[in-house]
Amino acid sequence: MRILKNWLCAAILLGAALAAQAAEAPGGWTAEDAALVTPTGTLHGTALIPAAAGKGAVPVVLLHAGSGPTDRDGNSKGMPGTNDSLRLLAEALASRGVATVRFDKRGIAASTAAGAAEEKMRFEHYVGDAADWVRQLRKDARFSRVIVAGHSEGALIGMLAARQAGADAYVSIAGIAAPADKTLSAQLKPALPPALFAESEAVLASLKAGKRVDNPPPSLAALYRPSVQPYLISWFAVDPAKEIATLTMPVLILQGGADIQVPVGEAAALGAANPAAKVIVIAPMNHVLKMVGKDAQAQKASYVQPDFPVSPELVDVMAAFATARPPAALQMPAGH
Repeated sequence: MRILKNWLCAAILLGAALAAQAAEAPGGWTAEDAALVTPTGTLHGTALIPAAAGKGAVPVVLLHAGSGPTDRDGNSKGMPGTNDSLRLLAEALASRGVATVRFDKRGIAASTAAGAAEEKMRFEHYVGDAADWVRQLRKDARFSRVIVAGHSEGALIGMLAARQAGADAYVSIAGIAAPADKTLSAQLKPALPPALFAESEAVLASLKAGKRVDNPPPSLAALYRPSVQPYLISWFAVDPAKEIATLTMPVLILQGGADIQVPVGEAAALGAANPAAKVIVIAPMNHVLKMVGKDAQAQKASYVQPDFPVSPELVDVMAAFATARPPAALQMPAGH
């Protein structure tokens, strides 16, 4: 495993391969409605098909959004604005000749009708949906290979789905290595008073053991409400590091050095669990894939303003990986 901590160095290393790729870039793409019919309703999404698909099969990346009410474009109804991170990433990849499909998860946005009552939802439902998308894409003759790329919580969903459906490759973007209860605990500790944090820890311990908590602390009800506890129990049971170790397909692990939600160490831990994986840290990129560096004001604004472009280095590396131009392009010479 080699970690590219300097995004400029990564860009230089990819230069030769990407120059050749740019000459072949289609310069355009078309958007299509995408749909996956499930027993409980239809999941709706968007496919971007590069012009190059008219000349032969192209790779396709299934983009899976992160946690909560995050839609196909990377936006959440709980935020006061939009960042359009996944839409911008999809468009940038399509301009490089890589098709993409992104979709609203069941119960979210255009796929709301396909969602079950909250108390009936489980983590494995999302995994099954993503795996079914992969199987459907495999049947489309326009696509030469299917790559699953998941962001944040979607990285773990995509990881399991990629193995389950036999994807050709897998990309983790801002994924965590520890079980979700450990990550949640680490995020809550600096945000809660000691007494309330202790109560939160007790709830987490119970859920981790598979036991529901009838009366969670009122001030934490939004997080631990009884109806969401079955989902949390199913999510906490999955260990990302153990799961990624089982993948035999090509694996790319991407992490932003300016991510204030997921520490860089998570990417390193995922890479350590799967030594064959390529781990790349893009120093100025934050959790919503924008190049903000250490600018606190830009960091905050990037979550709710779509005019911040996604990281060009992220696009470069993903396009190269999707077209199978690595491993040579992603090898890191000694001393970097």
